[in-house]
Order: sequence, then structure tokens, then C-alpha cells
Amino acid sequence: MPPSPNATLLVIDDNPSVAAALEVLFSLHDYRTVCASSPEEGLALLRRQPVDLVIQDMNFTEDTTSGEEGEALFKAIRAEHPDLPVILLTAWTHLASAVDLVKAGAADYLAKPWDDRKLLATVANLLELGQASRALAQCASRDQRQRKDLEAQFDLCGLVWADPAMERVLCLATQVARADVPVLVTGPNGAGKDKVAAIVQANSSVKDGPFVTLNCGALPSELIEAELFGTEAGAYTGAGKAREGKFQAADGGTLFLDEIGNLPPEGQMKLLRVLETGRFSRLGSNREKQVKVRVISATNADLPAMIREGRFREDLYYRLNVIEIRVPPLVERPRDILPLANAFLQPGKTLSDGAVHALLRHTWPGHVRELKNVMQRAGLLSAGPEVGAGDLGLPVTPVPTAANADPELDRASIEQALARASGIVAQAAAELGLSRQALYRRMERLGIARP
Repeated sequence: MPPSPNATLLVIDDNPSVAAALEVLFSLHDYRTVCASSPEEGLALLRRQPVDLVIQDMNFTEDTTSGEEGEALFKAIRAEHPDLPVILLTAWTHLASAVDLVKAGAADYLAKPWDDRKLLATVANLLELGQASRALAQCASRDQRQRKDLEAQFDLCGLVWADPAMERVLCLATQVARADVPVLVTGPNGAGKDKVAAIVQANSSVKDGPFVTLNCGALPSELIEAELFGTEAGAYTGAGKAREGKFQAADGGTLFLDEIGNLPPEGQMKLLRVLETGRFSRLGSNREKQVKVRVISATNADLPAMIREGRFREDLYYRLNVIEIRVPPLVERPRDILPLANAFLQPGKTLSDGAVHALLRHTWPGHVRELKNVMQRAGLLSAGPEVGAGDLGLPVTPVPTAANADPELDRASIEQALARASGIVAQAAAELGLSRQALYRRMERLGIARP
């Protein structure tokens, strides 16, 4: 993303020759330059017109070399324009002052006489970073608006989420919720398929009706039909009285069939008939009952492969799969990890930087269910209010430090990682193999503004 031409640079320096030299230098590279000879004039100019970058002197009073005036000006600029990049320029360099001001957010600290190429490169990099930061801010603002719109319009059943991948799932789920068609929710075990099914029900036209759940994988195959359709007294040994099935219990509402791939062939055939006609009969009875039920099913199985192997009816698959909602594994929605972890953590507990690093580096084969168990265990094992990496019980991945981190990590790599992480420093640090503090130090050294 090259910096936009005609960017406006503000030079605040009491030396007219310095201001003139910088104005000529920048004009040769298509930058517009405005000049101010005092801190007061510079601040007034900033209030009157937009500026993309400031280059300021550190001393304005004759025979003054302390840099106190420049420090005061910088703090005033930062107070009114917290995201505006500022380059400090002075003939009197003080290392301690430079370090302190860089920590406070100064973009760079250059000595007079300056090197034209270095100054131009610094300006170009900061303008490019400014564009990237504004783009990130716009994306974050748009994401926040979309999130608020979803939460205002729909019942999300208390779902904790932050990742765009999960937002797409929610948009589809709430869009199809009011349509009276079967929905198939797919994804790995523990990813949250049941939560998505609940959201579909909560926003459907039958939201006030019953929401009945049957886990087809938790029952012996010979009992699933009885659970689905009910039984008459004496239908099988031990059936002493008639029992209502799940379809009848869900009449006027929603039936959620989890692990639908485990439904036996006979049950598949009867389920298909109910979906087509709304009619079924209890085991041991020839009398049919009529129901109106919205069916949501879920599976982690590869149903097309089961169809090819003859283990699942193709006609039932297409009847169930009018709309498919795929819930991605947790590793594909990394921005959900920390919000979920904090939601599962005991009140009063916080995550250390090491714990954050470990959580973001883990691949979560057990998905949200595994994360919940890890956080509950960590809350019990941590001795104090802070949960450390060791309390999580996850495979150990060393947290790199500034001393052992990759010395070749450059500005572009860091900016790209921050962009992919939507400005979340902890997530970008984990991707780069750094601790959060190490990434902050590199950002300060390279003049990268904190998101």
C-alpha cells in the first residue's frame, strides 16, 4: 500500500532555513508541506486543517538545548491527535529523552543534519502505516457496527464470538431461521453446532414452540426409532405403557437431531416419510399421527461419503440439507479464542501473557468444548488471580523473547500480521512467535503505532 500522493506534512521549526529546506525536499516527492515557526502556531494549524504527519523541532528558544519545549509540544499534539505520526528532529540529541518519547508514542527521533534518504524513507513508511491503521480502524468500526446490528436484531442465545468466520455463520443462521425448511448444521464435535441450532430456533417463526433435542449417537440403534416416534404399550419387552416420541413432543416447534449420521437405515426411512408428509406412527401401532415440526439436524460425519458407501439414504440427505450451515473448527476462528477463554474463566481470574500465548498457539483439536474444559481446570489449579501458561495443561511452546526472537522480522511482516489480526496485538504476536511485550518493543523500534 504505497502512501497516497499529495499527503500533507507539517513542519514545526523556528529556523526558517530548516523549514525551507524540508519544504523543497518534500515537494520534490509530491508531498504538500505547511510550516509553523512555534509550538502555538503549529497546534493552531493542526486544529484548522487535516495533516498526515508532523516533523517537529525539540528546541524553540534561543540557547535552549534541553528539549523540554519539544517534549511539551509532542505531548500537546499527542493529547489532541493520538494517532498522528510525529517525527522529532533536533541538533541536540539526548538518548534518554529519545527513548522516553518513543515509548510515549513518537514515531521516530532524528538528528540534525538529517540524511535525506533516511528521512524520506521514514516519512513514506509512516504514511503507509497511517493508511493501514486507518483501514484497520474502518474495518474494526464496520465489524463493530455489524456485530451490534446482529445483536440488536436477533436473539443470539448468549453466544460469545468475535471472529468474522463466526459472524458469517450467524448471518446465515439468522437469515434462514424464519424459513420453514430443514437445516443441516455440519462441523466437528465440540465446535458449537448445538448453539447454532438453538439460534435458528430462537429466531424462527416457531420460537415460542418446544425445542426438543435427540442425540442419535447417544442411544443404541434399536431404541432410536422408539425415541423418535414413541411406542405403544407392549410394542417390545419392557414397554409397559405407551410413550410419546420426540416428534410428538416437538409438535408446533423444532426437533434438533444431533449426530444424524448415526440414525439406522430403518429410522432413516421413517424419518424421510415424516419430513415428506408430517405423519408417523408409534412403534407397535398402525394409527398415524399428524405433526408440524421444524427439523434441524447436525453431524460431524461426511454424509456424502456415507451415501456412496450405502450407509445413508441420498433422498434423506437432500431432504435434510435444504440449507447447510457449516460451523468452522476453532482453529479457523482464532479471534474467538480469547473472548471464549475469558468467558469460561472463573470471575476474578485473569490470563497472563504466557497463558494468552499458549492459548493462541494451541490447535484446539477438541474445539470450543476443549477450550471450556481447559479454562475450568485452569481456574481451579491457578493459585492466585492470574492464570499462567502452566495452569492450562497445554503442550508447552516456549514464549520467545527479544533476545531469541527472529532478528530478521521486519516492518512489513509485523504490519501484515497486525492486519490479519485486525489490530489485536496478542494474536499478531502469537502468529509471529513473539511475546506481546517483544512485539511492542519491535513496533516501537520500527515506529509502528500501537493499534
